[in-house]
Amino acid sequence: MAEKRGMNERIQKLRELSVTTPVHIDLERAKIETDFYRENDGKYSIPVMRAMVLKEYFSKKTLYLGDGELIVGEKGKDPQASPTFPELCCHSVEDMTVMSERDLVSFHTTEEDRKLQAEEIIPFWKGRTMRERLLASMTPEWNDCYAAGMFTEFMEQRGPGHTCGGEQVFTTGYLDYKEKIKKTMEALDFMNDPDALDKMEELKAMDISCDAVIILGERYHELALELAEKEADPVRKEELKQIAANLEVVPAHAPQTYWQAIQLYWFTHLAVTTELNPWDAFSPGRLDQHLIKYYEADTEAGILDDERAKELLECLWVKFYNQPAPVKVGITLKESATYTDFANINTGGVTPDGRDGVNAVSYLILDCMDEMKLVQPNSNVTISKKTPARFLKRACEISRKGWGQPAFYNTEAQTMELINAGKSLEDARRGGSSGCVETGAWGSEAYILTGYLNIPKVFQLTLYNGFDKESGKQLGLKTGEAKDFKSYDELWDAFQKQLKHFIDIKIRGNNVIEKLYAENMPAPCLSVVTNDCISNAKDYNAGGARYNTNYIQGVGIGTVTDCITSVKYNVFDKKNFTMEELLEAMDHNFEGYDAIFRMVHDKTPKYGNDDDYADSVMQDVFNLYHDLITGRPTMRGGKYGVDMLPTTCHVYFGEVIGATANGRKANVPVSEGISPEKSADTNGPTAVIKSCSKMDHLATAGTLLNQKFTPDVVAGEKGLENMSSLIRSYFAMDGHHIQFNVIDRQTLIEAQKHPDDYRDLIVRVAGYSDFFRNLSKPLQDEIINRTEQSFE
Repeated sequence: MAEKRGMNERIQKLRELSVTTPVHIDLERAKIETDFYRENDGKYSIPVMRAMVLKEYFSKKTLYLGDGELIVGEKGKDPQASPTFPELCCHSVEDMTVMSERDLVSFHTTEEDRKLQAEEIIPFWKGRTMRERLLASMTPEWNDCYAAGMFTEFMEQRGPGHTCGGEQVFTTGYLDYKEKIKKTMEALDFMNDPDALDKMEELKAMDISCDAVIILGERYHELALELAEKEADPVRKEELKQIAANLEVVPAHAPQTYWQAIQLYWFTHLAVTTELNPWDAFSPGRLDQHLIKYYEADTEAGILDDERAKELLECLWVKFYNQPAPVKVGITLKESATYTDFANINTGGVTPDGRDGVNAVSYLILDCMDEMKLVQPNSNVTISKKTPARFLKRACEISRKGWGQPAFYNTEAQTMELINAGKSLEDARRGGSSGCVETGAWGSEAYILTGYLNIPKVFQLTLYNGFDKESGKQLGLKTGEAKDFKSYDELWDAFQKQLKHFIDIKIRGNNVIEKLYAENMPAPCLSVVTNDCISNAKDYNAGGARYNTNYIQGVGIGTVTDCITSVKYNVFDKKNFTMEELLEAMDHNFEGYDAIFRMVHDKTPKYGNDDDYADSVMQDVFNLYHDLITGRPTMRGGKYGVDMLPTTCHVYFGEVIGATANGRKANVPVSEGISPEKSADTNGPTAVIKSCSKMDHLATAGTLLNQKFTPDVVAGEKGLENMSSLIRSYFAMDGHHIQFNVIDRQTLIEAQKHPDDYRDLIVRVAGYSDFFRNLSKPLQDEIINRTEQSFE
């Protein structure tokens, strides 16, 4: 039985239906799209074709308006339905069987589904999918590196489009967008602009995508009226009439009320995540600031009180949870093994003119996340120097309940990161984090994550002359045998060359992939709601946004730091053993090499303890990684940057690395985010944040730090004070982000042994929370083994 949560019976029923309904594949979108392509392929330009697919789907899809719902609209036929996107990745029948039968993150499929996939979907899309084009366009060395786990590729099964909505998604109706598109069309210069025809096709596509959203609203309006006519309960009848009245306004026109503003956003969310399946769901940005003007006007008019305002938020929370992350297989599943689609709601921060952004809706959102206790949406609080102590304390009260939300972000750090990356001050203040921890200028930036890089494995290959013992292939450069290095400088020089080599392979592939998506998979609806795409008459995926940034996520900084530190300290500085002896111990997984293991594991400086010896190595690795990537041009007219986060990729990356020089055993997870290695951080949480603050967070687009406490450590008023002080102290040192697991090791061990007894146990994984029972055993073990910190 699901845990009954929510402010009233309505919300409890909606939430229970959401969390108890099995996740299932919904092939309606794939069927409608395939039929439309079969009849119309080649008749229209690519952008127009993509927009017409969205219009066709929204014109024909099965509508769902559940009992008690106040916010309407589902991406699929019903809650927990996951549409597929065969134009990106057409799953095999075997894939569909595996995804249905696997123990974790399963997506139920029926025999009828598999028959439709085999007889209609696969035959049409074979040889046409972006996945096939992408992999066929890569070099042999890219394919070898990808298969060996040197890096991952986000666009292998999902599209670009990682972004967050600006205030326009709460203030602008789709007829207003259409008017802006019309004016831009009329201003096209066919006499002098050689791209005018292409621009016209993009604008036509944007216009059609607006029609698609308006059609969806009209259909739901008719459905609400139809249901109201049949409804016997007078209270529900009036609710359905009000839903219909709301839909007479939005999404066609600008919202007039708080309720309508939420509904408008939700239709945009559905449209953006339906047209192309972007990696990381479309997020609403700083929801409290977007809604406050409607809240204040409605409360003053007497049509809204806090009870109804929070109820509508809780209805929205259920809607987010109803949308599982579209199904992934293979390496893509390993890098992000979760149902969570990473809609990240920011609360607090500052206003565009720099004032404290906490308002009345901010506290309602905190109460909502506390009552709902859902892993999706991913909720955070953004803490500035101006944030009231009351707000931070309330957020800490929720966090210490032990389910990983909210996460805490540093407003000033986010703002400076964006300014350092070339954004205006006003756009920077309007920005924040989406997905896990990645920072962007909301509503104005395409900040696309391209995949994870396995930094510890790069160093591992450096020790083996570029040879990967796990795959049996020469993946790296031949920079020399480690036993022949006469100095640490020689080792470091080899590592620099290897890291550049793999980054070059990754970025070369990225450039090709970016071009493929720009030409073949435009996102016209996302372009409509992203600033400057309409005025530029250019698609989001082709550089139409005001800012166009790509990121590569570095994984395992804690592990690689301790590995390099171990070699530097033990082989070159202290000469405790030779390089040959260390490699021999590693080759044997340290079995029978107890003395070397104890030396590298227990008696060597470690990152995370405010030890400058190890921390200076971390700085060197980070600066090298940053400098090799940051500023490189993207194919969309922007620049590359870096961020440091793993999702679940730190588990996968560990699986493809043997024993490492820091005493880590073969095939276990590497460190996550910028957190220290498990059990390496022995000097308490203040030492951890001091070590982490030595990284230049302001030169990134986001860093992720996990900390783990037992409940007694943060209990009582003193516990809240300690949590608040730790957060404020870290942020005063320019730390970007921190989040907490508040749970004891024994509870996690029991939950691993008896998952049915802990069905509602939620933990913080990386930049998101998830049900502990849904995690793989290696990931569960990694969380169990994280250091339990204390303020004593």
